[in-house]
Amino acid sequence: MDSCKYPLAANSDVREPDLAALAEATGLAGAQMHVRALDGEGPAWSADDGRWRYPASMIKVPLAVAVASAVAGGALRWNDRVHIDPANVTENDAPSPLGPGATGTVDELVALMLQRSDNVATNQLYDVVGRERATAALRDLGFRRTAFRRKLSGASLIDDPAASGRNSFLAGDAARLFAAIARDRVPGAAKLRDVLATSWWDVKLSRGLEPGDRFAHKTGDTSEVSHDGGILTLAGGSRWVVVVYTELPGSEENDQRFGAFMRALRPHLRPEATPS
Repeated sequence: MDSCKYPLAANSDVREPDLAALAEATGLAGAQMHVRALDGEGPAWSADDGRWRYPASMIKVPLAVAVASAVAGGALRWNDRVHIDPANVTENDAPSPLGPGATGTVDELVALMLQRSDNVATNQLYDVVGRERATAALRDLGFRRTAFRRKLSGASLIDDPAASGRNSFLAGDAARLFAAIARDRVPGAAKLRDVLATSWWDVKLSRGLEPGDRFAHKTGDTSEVSHDGGILTLAGGSRWVVVVYTELPGSEENDQRFGAFMRALRPHLRPEATPS
């Protein structure tokens, strides 16, 4: 595994972690990991072999940014009402309030997509924005390897005649995008942070947090991959991006491994690592 490490801030007492060793010790060997301080000139660490991995529901974060970009450009409004096409209905980890013929605003669909990881809302937003325009919007923001090629499915694949391959959103780009959202460098950043902070699925990295920590994040799972990543605000006030992509199937056992990894990582994340 190619491990890239960056120097610590001057006079920092933070201890640089060996991410690959932490992953090995907690059952996440081979994970692609990115950890970076958001404030000041704090440290950044990564261990990432650079291989493409299916992003699963992590793709919903850049799609939300594409929607916000369309709103900022005047092509959409947050309060535009959208009818759910029956062709976009599929299974979800939690029951979807969106059945065939239902309606919701663009704002509501984005919230459902990020908070509940609702696949129906996601698929409808593919149609609202357009996958080519969404891909172009992320490219314009500097995310040239992010692409929206296929709608999402539950237990069985939906019929998607316009599919052109598999979606792409690499772990390193996820870390960069979360940092951009944290720093208000993409359209709708404040709104997206608020919704990401209400995730229903605090079952992975969130299990390793300490009292007072807050994690605005997104998870992604299939039978082949399991991911988590987002913006971590420590009880002491410092902010970090933490992203972990694995090639482990989504399961309770593997969720617990994510929690163990965060517990092992958490002592390395100290407020003094990000000078004011």
